[in-house]
Amino acid sequence: MNNTLTIKALKFPDIPHYEWEGTILQKTPDYIIVHCKYGRKLVHHTKKKVFTIPNTSIEYFSFKEWFTAALEVEDSALVSGYCNVAMPSVLKNNELQFVDLDLDYIKKRNQDWEVVDEDEFESNSLKYQYPPELKQEALLALERLQDFVKSGRFPFNQEIVSLLKRS
Repeated sequence: MNNTLTIKALKFPDIPHYEWEGTILQKTPDYIIVHCKYGRKLVHHTKKKVFTIPNTSIEYFSFKEWFTAALEVEDSALVSGYCNVAMPSVLKNNELQFVDLDLDYIKKRNQDWEVVDEDEFESNSLKYQYPPELKQEALLALERLQDFVKSGRFPFNQEIVSLLKRS
């Protein structure tokens, strides 16, 4: 199996948003964990730009939960995190896709977790015509994500750090 994976974020329902590559660390029936190296290129279709990402991250994509998590780990500790509220990820061959629903839960270095982009969620729900059930599911997913982080549930615990050490 080729361990390189192309990850594609979409806007609802299937509009290319941005993409990057990573290396598969672990795959289960419920999720996939990807290692993304320092200096990787992120092609941002919406902004028509290419960014160089200045960190290494371990990234979690669930096939069941409504969020993704990109976690920066240094010295066996989580130093930052960027989570998208998103529809469950779909893996086909060596391409992973998810629909980004705008709401983000982030942790910057030396700061607490916070919800961002609530205004973007509201404006995009009109622009992309989110069905009411989708909006409701996104808001419930944000609450569930916050519970995962608060309780230290996987992937927001030392188990994720051990995967990075083995890579």
